Amino acid sequence: MLLAVTVCAGAQQDWSAPAEKDRVLVVEALGKGATDLTGSWLFHTGDDAAWCRPEYDDSRWENVTADTPWGAQGHPSYTGYGWYRRHLEIHPSPGVKQAFKLLIPAVEDSYEVFWNGKRVGGYGRFPPHASWEYSYFPKSFVLTGSNSGVLAIRVWKAPLDIFSLAESGGLRAPPAIGDADTIDLYEQAITWQNVRSDLFDYSLILLRVFIAALSVILWTRNRRESLFLWVGVFTITPVGLGILQNLFFIPFSYGLARSINQPLYAISNVSLWFLLLCLLKLDQRRRLAQLTRILAWMTLGAGLVDGILAYFWGSATPGMQWADGVLCALMLVAELFPFVLIAVGLRGELEVSRQVVAVAALVSQLFQTLGDLSALGRRFTHFSLYEDLIDNHQFQIQGVVFGPQKISSLLLFATILYAVFRYIVSQQARRAMLEREIQSAREIQRVLIPEEVPRLDGYAITSAYTPAQEVGGDFFQIIANSHDSGIIAIGDVSGKGLKAAMNVSMIVGVIRSQAAQTTSPSEILNALNDCLSGRMDGGFATGIVLRLDRDGTATFANAGHLPPFLNGQEFDLEPSLPLGLTSQADYCETSLRLQLGDQLSFFTDGLLEARNEAGELYGFDRLHTLFASSPTAQQACEAAVHFGQDDDITVLTLTRLAAGEEATSRVVARTIETE
Repeated sequence: MLLAVTVCAGAQQDWSAPAEKDRVLVVEALGKGATDLTGSWLFHTGDDAAWCRPEYDDSRWENVTADTPWGAQGHPSYTGYGWYRRHLEIHPSPGVKQAFKLLIPAVEDSYEVFWNGKRVGGYGRFPPHASWEYSYFPKSFVLTGSNSGVLAIRVWKAPLDIFSLAESGGLRAPPAIGDADTIDLYEQAITWQNVRSDLFDYSLILLRVFIAALSVILWTRNRRESLFLWVGVFTITPVGLGILQNLFFIPFSYGLARSINQPLYAISNVSLWFLLLCLLKLDQRRRLAQLTRILAWMTLGAGLVDGILAYFWGSATPGMQWADGVLCALMLVAELFPFVLIAVGLRGELEVSRQVVAVAALVSQLFQTLGDLSALGRRFTHFSLYEDLIDNHQFQIQGVVFGPQKISSLLLFATILYAVFRYIVSQQARRAMLEREIQSAREIQRVLIPEEVPRLDGYAITSAYTPAQEVGGDFFQIIANSHDSGIIAIGDVSGKGLKAAMNVSMIVGVIRSQAAQTTSPSEILNALNDCLSGRMDGGFATGIVLRLDRDGTATFANAGHLPPFLNGQEFDLEPSLPLGLTSQADYCETSLRLQLGDQLSFFTDGLLEARNEAGELYGFDRLHTLFASSPTAQQACEAAVHFGQDDDITVLTLTRLAAGEEATSRVVARTIETE
């Protein structure tokens, strides 16, 4: 509709170029349509309130065009005020009496519009409280009163930052004049053209937000998986940068937008570093990881300080401009760091998906670094590397512009998603394998932890086993024999999982085999040590074997295990080596005579090392208090679990009964549950 109206209007109107003698642009037959105010404009640097008046003598002003900034028309790197003037004589079409509108497509930075000396509107604010938009937005103004006169535009250009071009400042496109409906259509057409060129980015935003949210959810479920955190940060930062840069047509002020943009840009770079650390399996290299953290903090600090400077850029001094240049240079030098990570990562053995990430990151970072370094201080260096190598090699699909930098960043994003997908699949396979291992270990441990124990005449026996989340190495056995005695064994194997469970199964098998041949605790431990030596891959086991006779005699042999408690007091045993460390170990026996009512309490280190939320251990003091109350095994376990269980807990108590009292035995064993 806009094109049709403009063509028709163009066919009707006939406007002449301004004559040198009066410099008046005559617009003939202006009705339903619009005319671009191209051609020669009068221009003057500086500021004077009289320059908006129609009677002011501007014959000595220079001539410029409105489609090119003043920096490219003889005023490079000029900042401050500049005035544009255009003498107009509008001849409306017959019957047209409505007021016309003026459209200003884009101006750097703040401006005011005057028609015949009267201010009709503006955009932004001038110093001392300067404010201007981070992106350019078209804006229209109604021209009331006479159809002839002087159109004056007062422009203020902010101080240049390190990325600003010398060829900047003032009008960037010619204003247009026409009836209100056509100008509104013209303004909407400019907006639609911007939306159309960004349609692909809008769809990409939805994907990025979804991926970022999913990554954060996965990270919150397992905080140790930092990969998901960095995927989320790396994915969401381009969304924030795009919103600041006119993606949703939000009129952010320059100070606010750039104060957010600089730290956000630093975060985007840093997140890529940590992503590469994880995906290229470099996070275990302590020095490289430490160097990455140091550079990350330096880059974030530079981005934050530069953002603070940008917030006050309306009153920027030369010192602030130099500081901006130094800080931006530091951040751009840090952009070279991914090349180091990629070079180190490619030297290792990586699966195909991670190699592809490294190559895609190399290409994407190369384009980004070349573009940023070329743009840094370009008004001083006059480098055109970015335009020559990158910006010129573009193509369009349905109005959407694709350049090498956008394509390489999309490829990097896609390869990262693929590598993360492969990582999740491998983690799921590993988790399934661990669950099968835990299930196997649970089944083994169910066999090895007796559900019932035999009764020993003259004694009341209680036992309790409370496993932690992982399958551990606790064990106990109570074996009755035909010699009016019983063999009791309790111990703990180092390590967890299926390996520990298999070692426990071997230990229990040896104990049962030896108990059928001898009742000597020391002989059982010596045989057990001979069997375990050299078979535990650097591990070990602790344990106590006790022969309990009907007359109350208890004979001990200890292999590095925690001593038992007798009536609430720790019973001293001679120190000895754990099982499996050396075949030269020797275990001796200690005997005592239990009186009626005496209680012996055995336990594994999971009871002593229970830990509460404050990090305190259960400790010996609490242990003495606990056993002083002569608890059952279940009560002792529950006390430690309530305090804060950190490992498997096994407790076994023996109480000598008076003559005629019936012997009892009780086992409480909680099953191991997987998540």
